[in-house]
Amino acid sequence: MILEQSEHIIHEVKKVFIGKDDTIRRVLTTIYAGGHILLEDCPGVGKTTLALAFSRALGLDYRRIQFTTDTLPSDITGFTMYNTQTGKFEYRSGATNCNLLLADEINRTSPKTQSALLEAMEERSVTVDGVTHLLPNPFICIATQNPIGASGTQALPESQMDRFMVRLSIGYPSDEDQLKILRTRKYTNPLDDIQVVSGAENIVDIQNYLSSMTMSDEVLYYLIHLCEATRQDAMVDLGVSPRGVLALTQMARAHAMLEERSYVIPEDVQATFEDVCAHRLILKPQARVEGVTERDVLQKILMQVKPPSAPKRWNHG
Repeated sequence: MILEQSEHIIHEVKKVFIGKDDTIRRVLTTIYAGGHILLEDCPGVGKTTLALAFSRALGLDYRRIQFTTDTLPSDITGFTMYNTQTGKFEYRSGATNCNLLLADEINRTSPKTQSALLEAMEERSVTVDGVTHLLPNPFICIATQNPIGASGTQALPESQMDRFMVRLSIGYPSDEDQLKILRTRKYTNPLDDIQVVSGAENIVDIQNYLSSMTMSDEVLYYLIHLCEATRQDAMVDLGVSPRGVLALTQMARAHAMLEERSYVIPEDVQATFEDVCAHRLILKPQARVEGVTERDVLQKILMQVKPPSAPKRWNHG
């Protein structure tokens, strides 16, 4: 049931997001894992289109906020205002009052405004004037950012980066895929053709189902050892946090589910390790001088840390 529905979702999103099937699957895996997604790429490659396509295919309440230098924290969290008719202060919700929030060009606004998303992303709630307001369930943030150093950008703080389960890059489409994109948009907008496949309650059920996925101690220790290795690497100043370990666990479970298994094996951890951990690393200046990237470090760690060799026990944890 879940696999069939997932294929239908991917099919619908592919109507408008052409040639990037792997990216679509990774975004869906993250949504199932209950995580937030950071899309980092140059303008015009379809980041906003991808988020909108998922909101329609999943049947989720969708909002978009464009981050600029004058965006205020209250635009995100909401605010209270005085009602002269009732004589009371009333809460007016902000952009986060939805199932899927597109935070467009998140690194173009001030750190104060960026931090307004921290509570929403971690606690699924916002606090305004001392009163906490719960957000709809599920709450998923898909944020886009231009490459660091682009005009008008400033880097997200480590605390915010750590709240994104994955960071993905889309890249340019091939010549053939660009031709398909032009043809599909010749007469109509393909977004109008996307059919609703799922719903908010269904997504929550799938997220809850992941807790029943079996992870043996051997696989858990393997996952922990991989993350611990990032903290000890000579090129790394700041390694993967405990929050990152939890995120990797959830992503491995979601990946296993989409591979038609009820248990997690080391290959599930390996398949999600780079997407979950690359943006959590802070490299030393020496790494930048030598041209070493975060993914280079993670690939080296994957080769150094040996996976467990007890397949008979993986599904009996």
